[in-house]
Amino acid sequence: MSDTPARTPSAPEDEPEGLPFVAPCQSLPVTAPLGWVRLGWQDLKRAPKQSLSYGLAMTALSWLIAFIALYFGSLTLFLGLLSGFIFVGPAFAIGLYSISCQLQLGRTPQLGYCLREGRRNIGNELVFAMILTVVCLVWARAASMVHIFFPSTANPELGDLIVFLGVGSVVGSLFAAIIFAASAFSLPMILDRKADMVTAVITSVNAVLRNKSAMGLWAGIIVGTLLVGIMTGFLAFPVLLPIIGHATWHAYRQTINASDWPSNISAPEART
Repeated sequence: MSDTPARTPSAPEDEPEGLPFVAPCQSLPVTAPLGWVRLGWQDLKRAPKQSLSYGLAMTALSWLIAFIALYFGSLTLFLGLLSGFIFVGPAFAIGLYSISCQLQLGRTPQLGYCLREGRRNIGNELVFAMILTVVCLVWARAASMVHIFFPSTANPELGDLIVFLGVGSVVGSLFAAIIFAASAFSLPMILDRKADMVTAVITSVNAVLRNKSAMGLWAGIIVGTLLVGIMTGFLAFPVLLPIIGHATWHAYRQTINASDWPSNISAPEART
């Protein structure tokens, strides 16, 4: 676990003083993400109606975004928004974290239940979700600007596309790495505990940096899942997105020790 200094600035009224600046994290084996996916699949099987309903809603939203981008914009904008899905995905998955949370407590899942339990932190969740949305829009604009490197020849060969693909990959990877580190565990922590957004984000970044190998595999699984969903015309999203969302909750529970912060959940907790 990481050794962290105590936080001295004044805290919200419902948050005790003297909390660490960042929640400690566990050292993860490289294969840990495979266990998270397995637990995510089990949650889907335990709450199929709620999980698939949420997955269908996110799939419908993906189709809507694709339609708007192609109808009112261009192929470049469509590709930018499509690749930007990874930025707003954590915000979309809040309801899936809620389902896994309720399953863990032995309850029959109801969409939004854990959000109501943690209503004092809804502001933090909405602010972070808005930040992710803004980053996605900025990325879409950046992707459009990268298009200037696209070769002007009618039928470009692979050699002509090297600069375009290289610049696009570097810019996209930079955006994705920052958002991945900031959001890997932050939203589940805000949902689970009375922690502010800054603490949750720093905790997430700290855990990612301390578990680079495992989190690298986790990032690869997420990207691979999105690619499969896109290649199937989003048809695989109703199943794949809930699995990843549920798995993210279990990743948080197995990685972050946020027991110093008051719980947002009324019932006693049981760690997986």
